[in-house]
Amino acid sequence: MYTLAVWCPDWPVVAASAEADLLPHVPAAVVRSGEVVACSAVARAEGVRRGLRMRAAQGRCPELVVFDHDEARDARLFEPVAEAVEELAPGIEVVRPGLVVVAARGPVGHCGSAGRAAERIVDQVAGRAGVEAQVGFADGLFAATLAAHRGVIVPPGGSREFLAPLGIHELDQPAEHREDRAELVDLLRRLGLRTLGAFAAVPERDVANRFGRRAVLAHRLAAGRVERPPSRRRPLPELAVARVLDPPVDRVDVAAFAARGLAESMHARLVDRGLACTRLAIRATTEDGEELCRVWRCADPLTPQGIADRVRWQLDGWLTRNRFESGVRLLQLDPEEVVAGAALQLGLWPGAGRDRGEAAERAARAMVHVQGLLGPGAVLTPVLGGGRGPVERVRLVPWGDERTPAFDPDQPWPGQLPAPSPATVFTEPEPVALLDSAGADVVVTGYAELVVEPHRIVHAGRARQVVAWSGPWPVDERWWDEATALRAARLQVLGAAPDGEELAFLLIRTGGKWAVEGVYD
Repeated sequence: MYTLAVWCPDWPVVAASAEADLLPHVPAAVVRSGEVVACSAVARAEGVRRGLRMRAAQGRCPELVVFDHDEARDARLFEPVAEAVEELAPGIEVVRPGLVVVAARGPVGHCGSAGRAAERIVDQVAGRAGVEAQVGFADGLFAATLAAHRGVIVPPGGSREFLAPLGIHELDQPAEHREDRAELVDLLRRLGLRTLGAFAAVPERDVANRFGRRAVLAHRLAAGRVERPPSRRRPLPELAVARVLDPPVDRVDVAAFAARGLAESMHARLVDRGLACTRLAIRATTEDGEELCRVWRCADPLTPQGIADRVRWQLDGWLTRNRFESGVRLLQLDPEEVVAGAALQLGLWPGAGRDRGEAAERAARAMVHVQGLLGPGAVLTPVLGGGRGPVERVRLVPWGDERTPAFDPDQPWPGQLPAPSPATVFTEPEPVALLDSAGADVVVTGYAELVVEPHRIVHAGRARQVVAWSGPWPVDERWWDEATALRAARLQVLGAAPDGEELAFLLIRTGGKWAVEGVYD
């Protein structure tokens, strides 16, 4: 299909800067796990590049403003762009925040030519959404996306010639976050295949025998062939799922919670029929009868989490822009396009592929069911981040929400507790008595030194003899803020009970008292 793609360059940075009201001349970058995933043109002029560690990027550009990666923010702020394109080209599909595609026949026929259609869309996006956009035309999603990156119009049937001189790295689009594709590109480079044309010239049979099914799909992209398998199936009406929200909701978190259950239900129906969804229609109806619909397209079959994420992003965009005069009464998900479930085939060996995947799906459904009974906060998952102590490094997030740490783990943390970490960490440190041989409290000096050797530790009513200890380590955090400042000392202690059982504790002394932060196995 001849496809029109509309691409907004550096969209994660554009969205983050817009939300923070950052001026255009200030260099900015978006960081995920301490690595730059997007940067502005001003930052690139200072030497900042995608893939740099945050510290290296700040070394090249000290005035760089850094934002955390936030897919929900990117999707929410992209909704005005999607609406602006849809006014001229109905039937758009959102591939990801920053990129929409639509069949080119309608816009080209309406405007008279591909060039005039591109000009009108660029002007429309700039006037309605206030952002820069680039338009590309080509056969298929992959070629059209690369054409949009360059702002070119590839004539119908010319995608193979357009792609041939492009670098092999184009197969690995960073915004898609596909580790398998990155490994393939690295391997092809080492084999001497530097361009898409060189890869396309390799017989498909040889690619299948050497690299497998996923490499065959990449080979077809390089050759300018359609991405979808030829045996696409027309979705059955009973695959759609809907939920009446009573009372109607006007909050993103409540609507997103309902969406997770719908995503699990739709995915289960697809799995029962051996199918997977590649295009998802999200429909919302308000209490006043107003209806909105948006179609999301994905190169790979959507997982339950992928479905739930897109529904949450779309609802966030609609509700944030106040598109509804009243609350959402009905939420419906329709699989607009499905493919054979073999596209989701997992590994063969138990415990390393299919069985583990099925077990994970069952566990996920059970957790969503518990949340439906007890609320989103009933099922929490820990996320390990940066920090010096064990308590501040762990953040609990509701199941299904994005697992982002509270603090960047890749930043330097002077005075961080050395490995290994405690197996059990208390949310609030528990009181403990650390005594010397005379039964007096063990005191720590202002230089973080023990006045006497510890002899006995009493925790939860049970006394243990101290057989070894390590530390103490001084803790001096946020001295500039009286409200959150912490001055303390940490100590590791190994205690032996009368029955011979040994247990290691992580202690902290603050305010003249000892407490247990964690227990080691």
